[in-house]
Amino acid sequence: MNPIVLIPARMAATRLPGKPLADIAGLPMIVRVLRQAERAQVGPVAVAAGDIEIVEAVRAAGGQAVLTDPGLPSGSDRIVAALKELDPGGRHDVVVNLQGDIPFLAPEVTAASVALLADRPACDIGTVMVAESGPTDRANPDMPKVVAAMQPDGRSGRALYFTRSVLYGDEPVWIHHGVYAYRREALERFTAAPPSPLERRERLEQLRALELGMQIWAAVIEEAPISVDSPADLERARAYAKEHP
Repeated sequence: MNPIVLIPARMAATRLPGKPLADIAGLPMIVRVLRQAERAQVGPVAVAAGDIEIVEAVRAAGGQAVLTDPGLPSGSDRIVAALKELDPGGRHDVVVNLQGDIPFLAPEVTAASVALLADRPACDIGTVMVAESGPTDRANPDMPKVVAAMQPDGRSGRALYFTRSVLYGDEPVWIHHGVYAYRREALERFTAAPPSPLERRERLEQLRALELGMQIWAAVIEEAPISVDSPADLERARAYAKEHP
């Protein structure tokens, strides 16, 4: 396999406008995401930016960035647009989509999503999940859950469904995190398809892939990464950066 890592980012976030350039201990958040992706050493890394300010910040830090149409509807569409510019010949057969608001993502998490594709030829998309931290997680609609057919070792599972609804039972509930490793043909097929009925119902785009008949596998990670979606999240990220310089 020959992966490439792409990070979609745009300034017009609903709850925290301009967050890719939010300062976290002296670095823009998007640069922190870039650095963590580079440390994973799974392939070249670039930012698929919806705004010139993001491109300038990434390039000033020595990174690679591509300016994409700001009107693109999703991060997946943004990485496809960047991929056409960066790799028109199709040399990279695996595309990793890292969210631009996870500034401290452990390098091994990125590598784990790619490893699923290497280990399982039938897997179209690799992603990650973590066990709930408590009963409030399973009731939180902002924490999408993975219903998975787990492997005997408990380290990965084939996703049967994703939901924002409450899940019941004594077994661990798995919380999904937005790291995706796509086989290139799966990414192209996914983004060419319209939003699916279940995707629209749950507001979770990965359900489109399942409705298209794709296999999604999820690796278990030990700790949920900090995701910055609100001013409170940003303050938590800044505090974390001070404690882990």
